[in-house]
Amino acid sequence: MGLPFFTYILRCADQSYYTGHTDDLERRMAQHLDGTLGGYTHDRRPVELVWADEFPTRDEALRAELQIKDWSRAKKEALIRRDWAAVQRLARRQGPFETKVQPAASPSPQGEREWGTDFPPSTVRAEEGSKPKAENRSRSTATPVLAEEGPKPKAEGLSRSTKPLIVLVRPQLGENIGKAARAMLNFGLAELRLVAPRDGWPNPSAGPAAAGADIVLERAEVFETLAQAVHDCAHVYATTVRKRGVTKPVLTPEQAAREVHDQPGRSAFVFGPERSGLETEDVALARAIVTVPINPEFGSLNLAQAVILCAYEWSKQADLAQPTVEDLLPPAQQEELEGMIGQFEDLLEPRGYFRPPSRAAATRRTLRNMLTKPGWNHLEVRTMRGVLSALKRRPEDN
Repeated sequence: MGLPFFTYILRCADQSYYTGHTDDLERRMAQHLDGTLGGYTHDRRPVELVWADEFPTRDEALRAELQIKDWSRAKKEALIRRDWAAVQRLARRQGPFETKVQPAASPSPQGEREWGTDFPPSTVRAEEGSKPKAENRSRSTATPVLAEEGPKPKAEGLSRSTKPLIVLVRPQLGENIGKAARAMLNFGLAELRLVAPRDGWPNPSAGPAAAGADIVLERAEVFETLAQAVHDCAHVYATTVRKRGVTKPVLTPEQAAREVHDQPGRSAFVFGPERSGLETEDVALARAIVTVPINPEFGSLNLAQAVILCAYEWSKQADLAQPTVEDLLPPAQQEELEGMIGQFEDLLEPRGYFRPPSRAAATRRTLRNMLTKPGWNHLEVRTMRGVLSALKRRPEDN
């Protein structure tokens, strides 16, 4: 049996919680404690390990991390103190849960939202103190924090079959690899492949630039050639703004993203080195070219910008969380508008605003048109009428 993988929760100095996963808990804790890991916990030290559990595969550990990360603070604390009744009560209160991709280290406390789950906890354990002791753990736990009733959540909240790979060919700077990883995870992509990175891999400069997209960097695979990197892909898209002497279909990122969702088989977006982009031989391996309308006098995108264009277009058809949209109040009724317009006229009339009399009707009409254009709701009408009432009062009446 192979070595286990661990999902863990840290309590940071600012009392926020960080959730992660690793195949070496002691090494990872040392990195969090001394600050070499960077990311979310770096400026929130000291950190304390308050819960950890082990899983037989990385996918199961990642699934547990992503699920816990979306839990509310109250639910995480119930897990830490092994209060299964509270975990289940919070799950019922919030309704069904479905995991969504979240950064391993975001700039704000993780998961401080109310989410539910259909899953009761399994035999997870809280770790006392800050020193992990992986060797004392039972190797029998094979289910993430969860599992007997209800439908199983997707491993990353999105169907893996439609997720394109991101392939960086001969990337030069670790910072740019990290920024590309951040762009990927923003839009739900986590599978990164590197072809002959100039400075080798792993690269210590990538982590800080990733700003928390640790999952992407940890799972990145390295290949010697582009052909090896896309060996399991049926659809390969080469991103370039230059003609490379090859005749292939040319698509926008939006068109390519639509194809990725619609066609069977794995897909990959391929990006070239920062300085020169893809070579002709690289483009020749692709099925199509992806490019964007761009200023012909300055057609240079940095690597992360290029990645985010493709990732965003793909995400538009994926099941990612959308920011909450506040419902607009309904428009005010005509009676309310008439009252406000009448109040304006009552204030303006004694001050000679509608003079000369020959222009009074036109002036009133213009005022009415102006006041009915904004589409006032009833609260806005009431507010404006309150302003007018205040203006009408004499200062000594206040």
